[in-house]
Amino acid sequence: MSRYIGPKLRLARRLGQDLGHKQNIQKVAKRLSVLPGQHGRHGAKRLSEFGVQLREKQKARFSYGITETQMKGYFVEALKNKGATGEELLRLLERRLDNVVYRLGLAPTRPFARQLVTHGHVKVNAKKIDIPSYRIKIEDVVSLSDKAVNIPDVKAKIADQSYAVPSWMQKTAAIGKIKSLPERIEIDTAVDEQLIVEFYSR
Repeated sequence: MSRYIGPKLRLARRLGQDLGHKQNIQKVAKRLSVLPGQHGRHGAKRLSEFGVQLREKQKARFSYGITETQMKGYFVEALKNKGATGEELLRLLERRLDNVVYRLGLAPTRPFARQLVTHGHVKVNAKKIDIPSYRIKIEDVVSLSDKAVNIPDVKAKIADQSYAVPSWMQKTAAIGKIKSLPERIEIDTAVDEQLIVEFYSR
C-alpha cells in the first residue's frame, strides 16, 4: 500500500485525532468532532475490538506518514528488542529522520519535515541525508541547509519560543543533537501502543 497523499483533514476527522499534518491547529480541532462524509454529523458506529485495534494502528501509521509495509517492518523489528514491544515500536518511529526534524522544531509539520529531507535540505553529522526513514542515533547532529533556514515557515518555526524541544534532544538555532533514545513518557503521539501490538499479534 502506498503512502497516503489524500486530504489530510479528512483523514484526521475519520480517526478523530490531530495527526500533526496541518499548521492551523485551531481549524483541525474545530472539525475533529464531525466525521467526514454526507452522514458524518450522525455520529460513528460502535467499533468492534478489531476495529478499535485497527484504528489505533492507523493513527500511528498516518501520524508518522509511513506505509503499511513499513509499519509492519517496524513491528517485527520491535519484537526482536528486549523492551516492551509497543514502546520499542514507538521508539523506532520517533527515530526516523523526518520525525526528528519535526520534533526539533525545524519544521511546522511532519509532511513539511519529510519534504525538507527528500529535497536534500537536511544534514546528519554534516552529511546530506535525503531518506526520511533514516534512523537517528545517540550523539547524531541534525542541521538544515542555509536555503532551508530562510524558508518563511521554517524561519517562523525556529523562532517560535513557545515550542518545547523533547528532553531526549537539544537544539540551538537550526542545529539539533540527539542526547538519548526517547522514553515512552517523552513521546507525545497520542496512541495506545498495546492495541497496536494486539492488532499485529492476531
